[in-house]
Amino acid sequence: MKRPKTQYAKCGELNIAYQVFGDGPFDLLFALGWLTNVEYGWESPDYSRFLKKLGQRARVIVFDKRGTGMSDRDVGVATLEQRSEDINAVLDAVGSERAVLFGVSEGGAMSSVFAATFPERVSHLILNGSRSKYQWAEDYPYGLQKDEAEAEIAGFIENWGEPFALLSGAPSISKDHSAAEWYAAYLRYSASPRTAENFTRMNYQIDYRDILQTIQVPTMILHREDDQWCPIFHARYLAANIPKAELRVIPGDDHIVWYGDQDRLIAEIEQFVSGETSSSSYTRALRTVMFLDIVGSTNHLAAMGDDRWKSILEQLDFNVDRRIASFDGIRIKHTGDGYLISFSGPTRAIECAKMISEDVQRLGLQCQIGVHTGECELRGEDLSGLAVHIAARIMSEAEPQTIMCSQTVKDLVVGSGLEFVALGSRELKGVPGEWVMYEVK
Repeated sequence: MKRPKTQYAKCGELNIAYQVFGDGPFDLLFALGWLTNVEYGWESPDYSRFLKKLGQRARVIVFDKRGTGMSDRDVGVATLEQRSEDINAVLDAVGSERAVLFGVSEGGAMSSVFAATFPERVSHLILNGSRSKYQWAEDYPYGLQKDEAEAEIAGFIENWGEPFALLSGAPSISKDHSAAEWYAAYLRYSASPRTAENFTRMNYQIDYRDILQTIQVPTMILHREDDQWCPIFHARYLAANIPKAELRVIPGDDHIVWYGDQDRLIAEIEQFVSGETSSSSYTRALRTVMFLDIVGSTNHLAAMGDDRWKSILEQLDFNVDRRIASFDGIRIKHTGDGYLISFSGPTRAIECAKMISEDVQRLGLQCQIGVHTGECELRGEDLSGLAVHIAARIMSEAEPQTIMCSQTVKDLVVGSGLEFVALGSRELKGVPGEWVMYEVK
């Protein structure tokens, strides 16, 4: 097979490198984790053989997410939301309406977010060697302790450029000197030591457990039994928390997917895709919901009179609609003197909220804003569901001229540079349990 040409998809102002090859009956987007280079990957006989086998069964799409490989590099560390936008841009560029998402390692995180947000574009979701959270927590005792994570980061930075990674990432081939040398070069071609460190620190903060229940597409958790980098309890957690997910455990201890028994792994993918039917129509999806309300609107109306207040509201509408459009949001409806707005991701919502808040202040008014990410029922252009109620209750808790959000929002914007002030747990009227709240700085 002739090596595919590297092409570029536009994602906003960024250039995302991708390749397309193969002529199988379905599209498969291969989302690798951590650091990648779509061109240098073909220099490995093991990796290229794996790609060719995939290409015999599907039209395969590979890409370098922003910040790595052949894609634009000097862009900082992307959030999961932005990484899923890269997937969207690449699918658009190759004309793929629906694809199987094959998310490997950290690539499983962005694939999961994409599948939850745009289920109509995903026929099947396959997660391999992946986890929903990296760090240890009381409610997730499977993750790394902070000192363990720091030791890992220090170790690979100290040895960057040397063939060290295969010792644990692919034990089956760790004594193959040429493979180890290639993988060391592959990492060097993919990122600088500083970039690698920044990506790793961001990845260690990933926590998308709250959205697992919103994934509706047919999902398979495909995991090697003795994976050295991602122990199997992470796979079991994913399978237990994604509705109707299927866990398939195969023999092996390699984390790097193209090493070990390639044929067994690819056979599992082929069997799952051919045997599991998928809907092309979904009425529920992951959305970020924002409620905004003007503080003291009745008093303003009484003080200004109808005509002046109407003029203020018309200017507010203009400002809000302009901001929403710039962040690809949707104004669902007015709520009295406020708004219900939806976004595909939380970073967009928070950045938009900050700008609207400034616009409101320039009009001599104050507003309170609440933001939450969760599963919504899609009813034409309207939204309903518990996530909408939660966002409304969060807004009602906000002080004048503040933006409040849920823990879910904070977890999903890791890497965005947004800062938050912890407000503790609160009960929200009509919503079960206690909810951890944050104020956006």
